[in-house]
Amino acid sequence: MDYSKQAPREIVKPLMPFKREEWSNIDKISAFVIFLMHVPCIFAPSQFTWGAILVALVLYVITGLFGITISYHRHLSHKSFKIPKWLEYLFAYCGVHALQGDPMDWVSTHRCHHQFVDTDKDPHSPIQGFWFGHITWALNSYLLTKKVCPQYFRDFKGMERNILMLNLKHGRPTNVVDLEKQTFYRFIQKTYFLHPIALALLLYAIGGFPFVIWGMCVRITVFIHVMFMVNSVGHRWGTRQWSTSDLSTNNWWLSLLSFGEGWHNNHHAFEYSARHGLEWWQIDFSWYVIIFLQAIGLATDVKLPSQSHKERLAMDKLKDDTPK
Repeated sequence: MDYSKQAPREIVKPLMPFKREEWSNIDKISAFVIFLMHVPCIFAPSQFTWGAILVALVLYVITGLFGITISYHRHLSHKSFKIPKWLEYLFAYCGVHALQGDPMDWVSTHRCHHQFVDTDKDPHSPIQGFWFGHITWALNSYLLTKKVCPQYFRDFKGMERNILMLNLKHGRPTNVVDLEKQTFYRFIQKTYFLHPIALALLLYAIGGFPFVIWGMCVRITVFIHVMFMVNSVGHRWGTRQWSTSDLSTNNWWLSLLSFGEGWHNNHHAFEYSARHGLEWWQIDFSWYVIIFLQAIGLATDVKLPSQSHKERLAMDKLKDDTPK
């Protein structure tokens, strides 16, 4: 089916270069962590072993598929299905090792993204520039705090911090109360850096520097940019199947890299849906895992878009209803 490639409105702001007026301590730490992951990748070819490649691929799936897309995104952010607490915590812990933030920080930003998608209040929309939507939003903690934790700038109630945390905001978000109530997520936030460091030490003990460079640096760097492309590319280029008020698009190649997250127009049309690849030919590895968990009784209350909801948002229906 030939879906429209036109966005609902034009992106009028130009591509923005990497430029900053002020760097907070949080920004410096975030930039250092990203730099620390990227630079060793230069030495990856000289550290190539098949064992290191296998470790990187296995961890890419564990941390990306089970950790970020299934746990952080579809389960914790959108509550698209229910699973037992032991499995919820296991999947969330896998996401910790993707080095994209602790569950509360990631979920709060993503919920805010959906609340204000592709407006000036969106934490990472490319309407403020492609590079902003891709990565520089993560290096501007004051701006992110104003969008996600605006109460902080009225009452200056900051959150407890220590050197083991990686939280991109200065304040305490109010949209993750459900996670804040749970000891597990508070513990992970306060001890965040310890966990990937422990994994790096374990990999070094097993396979030396090749395992660390491929299993940590290359794997983390690749998946960070894959998920950042969902924010940038997924809101700028691609096809549109559903009439939404945002700029979201579907990208088949991005879906392959991100375990189904590239069907982004589908997701923004039905954000509650556990399935993003709504057509049989739209490959969605995260959905395949979820239906397997449902088949063995571990996943319940799996949410899918209704036929009536699809009909209301279908682009083809919009065209048919246009006055001739």
